[in-house]
Amino acid sequence: MIRLAVELPGGRSYPVLVGPGVVGELASVVPAGVRRVAVVTQESVPVEVDPGVEHRVFRIGDGETAKSLATVEELCSAFAGWGLTRADAVVGVGGGVVTDVAGFAAASYHRGLPVVHVATTLLAQIDAAIGGKTGVNLPEGKNLVGAFWQPAAVLCDTTVLETLPEREMACGLGEMAKYHFLGGGDLGGGGPDGGGPGVDHHQGPTLEQRVAMCVRIKAEVVAADEREAGRRAVLNYGHTLGHALETTGRYDLRHGEAVAVGLVYAAELALSLGRIDDGRVAEHRRVVAGYGLSGSLPAGADADGLMLAMGRDKKAIDGLTFVLDGPAGVEVVTGVDAELVRAAIGAVR
Repeated sequence: MIRLAVELPGGRSYPVLVGPGVVGELASVVPAGVRRVAVVTQESVPVEVDPGVEHRVFRIGDGETAKSLATVEELCSAFAGWGLTRADAVVGVGGGVVTDVAGFAAASYHRGLPVVHVATTLLAQIDAAIGGKTGVNLPEGKNLVGAFWQPAAVLCDTTVLETLPEREMACGLGEMAKYHFLGGGDLGGGGPDGGGPGVDHHQGPTLEQRVAMCVRIKAEVVAADEREAGRRAVLNYGHTLGHALETTGRYDLRHGEAVAVGLVYAAELALSLGRIDDGRVAEHRRVVAGYGLSGSLPAGADADGLMLAMGRDKKAIDGLTFVLDGPAGVEVVTGVDAELVRAAIGAVR
């Protein structure tokens, strides 16, 4: 088991446990004094938990359609019907949809209950469950309503990843590819730029080590910018076009698959702005392809629809805004020329 800590301003912190079987540690990380636990999960999640106190299971629907205000309202009504109080807690068991919804419900119900996440997908373990961003979608865009609500702990049981469907695993690999460009080096294996402390570069990092590396990167960014006032936006690298592809909803792409296309798109846009060279663009394409993911837009992608969706992105405060690579590394760039944005769409067709 690898134990990490997410350090937060004001001396706050919480543990992240990574490894096979760590779901058995749940009772030890539920906050002291909690009397009852509402376990939020989905019918499709084959993971049972024991928080060590009285608990009841509340199931939400599958897929992005479950990330809605209606779902949160239904959950909170069910909590009230059971009599959940401020002396209780919420445990989210599942992937990114569950951690987003359970976290937002916990943040909202009685104006805030502790929440622990048991992340059961690669995407949730390396990204969605870490850092306290919770929220739901609107028809106008992804994650437009939510709250910052840090969990009391996160459990990343790598055993459960062995049963993930191929496309669900690919969803997480798209986020893992992102971390390559945020300081993760070659997360897929050894080599001079790969891994981190304790990694055998002849064998390459284990899955547990790869998950822990991603958690460590995200934890460092969150510690520096808990509420996305600046640097934390770099965690959205590849997400502007990725979210646009998801929002339009016509392309049958999972989140990580859309982010993979978004990474290559961001590289092409950075090239057109003179921020990076052709070699760096090629590296983006190589890393994405190395995870078995496509860096090209799906057939029939509509440039006008994508432009409209990107204009509604949460980062868009001063015109079209993107997270882009450059001489100083990955950073937020505002006021990007719309014609360059449209031209870069053609570069990833």
